[in-house]
Amino acid sequence: MSFATISVIGLGYIGLPTAAAFASKQQNVVGIDINQHAVDTINRGAIHIVEPDLDKVVKTAVEGGFLRASTQPVEADAFLIAVPTPFKGDHEPDMVFVKAAAESIAPVLKKGALVILESTSPVGSTEQLATWLAELRPDLTFPHQAGEAADINVAYCPERVLPGQVMVELIKNDRVIGGMTPVCSARASELYNIFLEGECVVTNSRTAEMCKLTENSFRDVNIAFANELSLICAAQEINVWELIRLANRHPRVNILQPGPGVGGHCIAVDPWFIVAQNPEQAKLIRTAREVNDGKPHWVVNQVKAAVADCLSETGKRASEITIACFGLAFKPNIDDLRESPAMEIAALLSVWHSGKMLVVEPNIHQLPKKLVEQCELASVDDALQQADVLVMLVDHQAFKAIPGTQVQQCWIVDTKGVWR
Repeated sequence: MSFATISVIGLGYIGLPTAAAFASKQQNVVGIDINQHAVDTINRGAIHIVEPDLDKVVKTAVEGGFLRASTQPVEADAFLIAVPTPFKGDHEPDMVFVKAAAESIAPVLKKGALVILESTSPVGSTEQLATWLAELRPDLTFPHQAGEAADINVAYCPERVLPGQVMVELIKNDRVIGGMTPVCSARASELYNIFLEGECVVTNSRTAEMCKLTENSFRDVNIAFANELSLICAAQEINVWELIRLANRHPRVNILQPGPGVGGHCIAVDPWFIVAQNPEQAKLIRTAREVNDGKPHWVVNQVKAAVADCLSETGKRASEITIACFGLAFKPNIDDLRESPAMEIAALLSVWHSGKMLVVEPNIHQLPKKLVEQCELASVDDALQQADVLVMLVDHQAFKAIPGTQVQQCWIVDTKGVWR
């Protein structure tokens, strides 16, 4: 069965690039989002997020009539759900947005439709999605009821792209396809092969769900090792950057670089999904999360110590000290602030510090609400001229390009080794 209309539910950092990828192959794509601003922006042929090359693809697709956005779901042959899956309470997965997406598409489901969950989710979520849909549409059958003869096919296919390179990796990376039945997997593979140059690797839905969580937990554990090393090296008065460079000369050692913590909608969140479902077994994964979650507070204490040294040596009052934080995004060269440790650090410092706080973030045009009252968005030059204490949080290319001669401050907390 062909896919005359493809609908993507959620037009954020994953949903919009995915919709654009299908539309670039001259497929009829309707993107759905509750954000009216995002819908209006896309329908003008523009984008509301920062992602290299995405603007060109969206503009071409909209002008060609292959992509449009709406706040109301429409009938389609395939639905891809790409909505947030945050956690709540004691790091427990919150599936409220996935359930809302199911409720929104249920009225427009027709026999033969394919529903794919892309949102990173705990094990069993695809089956839960099918159950929700079955309750909403008792006139249709679903894989857990009728197996391969089901009216609606349901599968799980997690994204595995790197922000800043989404339009390349979306097309070239392999995809894990987890159908609730072999027929579901085959139809999902057929759909992604419309634009995919990588391979569709088929498994079941539970394994596919666990695969995404495993990939990000693996990365989190490795980052935690580097971050813990940075704490140890600070206590031992050892340059962690030199240490890692030397250790990595071993042919079987590849230690990652430490930072201010771990951010983003995946690595900072996904391991908790495993911990929540397997609290007794996931000891290492939990500890890695705790190490990375604790790093921003350690950085704040380093800044407080630098301010104390500055006060002691300059004789200034605390209210006369200016702190400049370089970077808010969760990784370099993007505008995404979700779960960003840099944001957390800036927010904690803005509450603590009685003096001026500057924030340098070249990828945004205005500060988020939690910082707007206490902080000022500044340029690189203004921050370097005005600040007494510099705090390097994100190694944006614009910051790495700053000549060393321009950095004259004595008090620097560099979490990325840019000014080492």
